[in-house]
Amino acid sequence: METIRQVIEVKSDRKVEITLPDTIEPGLVEMVVVVQSMPQTDLETAPPVINLFGFLPHRIDPLQFQRQLRDEWNR
Repeated sequence: METIRQVIEVKSDRKVEITLPDTIEPGLVEMVVVVQSMPQTDLETAPPVINLFGFLPHRIDPLQFQRQLRDEWNR
């Protein structure tokens, strides 16, 4: 399984196109799409998206996430 994260602009026709990296082999795959609205910024001046495995996105409060995990473990 590989996680790919891209910031894209949705146009009025609501169609999106992504190009997958060469590491994805042709054939059947399962794709999960998560849509998270972002503040309106110019895509050219937006900071680059750095996707490091194991790090939480900036929109998630790490302490809240940790408490949520612990609550699940303590059930």
